[in-house]
Parts: sequence; C-alpha cells; structure tokens
Amino acid sequence: MRRALIVGIDAYPHDTLRGCVADAEAITELLATHHDGRANFQCCTLTCPPNAVTRSDLRAALEQLFDQDADLVLFYFSGHGKNVDRLGGYLATQDGSPHDPGVSMQDLINFANTTPVREVVIILDCCDSGAFGSVPAVSDEKVFLRQGVCALTASGPRESAVETDGQGLFTRLVCDALAGGASDVIGEVNAASVYSYCDQTLGAWEQRPRFMANVSRLTDLRMAKPQIELPILRKIAEYFPNPDYIYPLDPSYEPDKRNLPQDAEVNPEHEVIFGHLQKYRAARLVEPVDEEHMYWAAVHSKGCQLTPLGQFYRHMIATKKI
Repeated sequence: MRRALIVGIDAYPHDTLRGCVADAEAITELLATHHDGRANFQCCTLTCPPNAVTRSDLRAALEQLFDQDADLVLFYFSGHGKNVDRLGGYLATQDGSPHDPGVSMQDLINFANTTPVREVVIILDCCDSGAFGSVPAVSDEKVFLRQGVCALTASGPRESAVETDGQGLFTRLVCDALAGGASDVIGEVNAASVYSYCDQTLGAWEQRPRFMANVSRLTDLRMAKPQIELPILRKIAEYFPNPDYIYPLDPSYEPDKRNLPQDAEVNPEHEVIFGHLQKYRAARLVEPVDEEHMYWAAVHSKGCQLTPLGQFYRHMIATKKI
C-alpha cells in the first residue's frame, strides 16, 4: 500500500507561477507506475488551475494522506513557499496572507511524526523550502523527525527555487532521477539517490537542495529500467566464484574476429558469456585486467575482474539478497 499526495499551484492572486502544475503532472506520471507499467503509488493530484487549493483543502488532503496506515506515503508540493520570521516555513495556498501564507511546515512535520504510516517521504519544490529543516519543533530548535521519515527540499531556508522552461529546475532533476538517472544496477531509485543526483547536477552557485532523514533503510520510490537484466546479473556469482577471481578470456569470447586470424576459434557459448561481461563492464561491475578495453583483453587472452561495486553485487547475489 503506497499513497502519494501531489500538489501543484500556479494561480496565486498576486504572483502567478508557470511550472508548478506541470511539475505535479510530471511527478504523478512517474510515480504512478514503474518503468515496466506495474502499478506503484496510488496518486491523488491537486492542481490549480483547474481547481482551487486553499489552506483548508490542503490540510484536509494531508489529513487523509497521513490518517490511514500504509507501507509508504509520499507528499510532493510545488508552489510558493515562505519563511516567516519567528513562525518558520509555510507552503503557500491561494487564500494565504503575508503573515499566514498557508499550511505551516511545522504542521507538516507533526503529520509525518504522528502518522501510523511506516515510512514517509516529503519532497518540497518551493522557495525557502529548506525552512522545513529549521522549524523549532522542539525546545533546542532542531527538527525532530521520527524514524521512517525523510524530506528532500529544493533549496535552503532563505533561498529561491528556480523555474526554467515551464518547470521547476529541482523537479526537472527529480523527474530525471526517477526516470533512471538515480537508479542502481537493478533499477531501484530511493530518496537518497534522488538527492545525490540533484546535488551533483546543480552547481555551487545554484540553489542547493537539502536532505533530512531518520531512516534505518531506504525503500525504493520507483523501479526504473535496470542496467542489467536480473537473470544475467545473478550469473555474476557463477562467473566469479570468489571476489578476487580473474575470469580468463581468449579470442573465442570476442564475436568480432576482424583482428584475429581467419581460423580463430568460434564459440557461441563464450560469445554469450562475453556479452554478459560487457554488460557488467558498462555498469562498472567488471574491469579488464592489464587492458583498457574488454575487446583487447579477449584478443590478448587476458582476463577481467570484479570492481569493488561488482564485489558488492556478487555478495548480494551469493547471499540471496537479490
């Protein structure tokens, strides 16, 4: 059971935005299904236009999101944000005022901390969204997030969130990450990998995303297309019986015989294996020994070995964790 509340507000009375509805629609499309079409989150999407999204509307939707138990819930917001002196951050709604802009980030933290839901992910693409990390939630003015809650924000507490080409810059990066830019070898994308992708993509002088978490494990938000098909990945423990094993190669593994003698041996089984090893190489799991390319390792009868990342995945396969 996975639920997502996705909110995008463009139409404010005095300051219209242009990309927030597009942001919400793009996030909904990605979260609703995995790359292969399997259902993922059950999404409720509120956008203005065409509908109004008032303080009451947003609070009611949040209560519904967090009220019932689930394995994972996700809240995404794209719109105006405001950090009000002494009061902390707010998610601005259409009926907000300068000193009471909408739903406070303190209330959002309270929802997340008191819900029966096991895991909560919050993604905020709005100005001052990093104020979520500086709300005086307890006496020492540090945010307390109960275990199982993590938050990803587009900017710092007093920092703008940029729109570009009809979409939020941060949300564009989040979408790219969910589509596969932040996936691991088997296609899993989690909140930490999304943050890492955004953090590395944005320059030192651009808005800086924030990541706050109190989690003991990282649950996938979406399954993107895997870099290596699982049946092929599982063969890694067969090809490499121990982590330091060097898999011996020879010209019979290389299907391209242009640089080999005309009587070079042809071995279709070896060529299939070499195709698997090439996929491992592309995913940085394997590297040739004493050669720059796998092709020359085969031509010169060298070998290939696992990288540290490859040793990790070999261990996961060998211990039946994948």
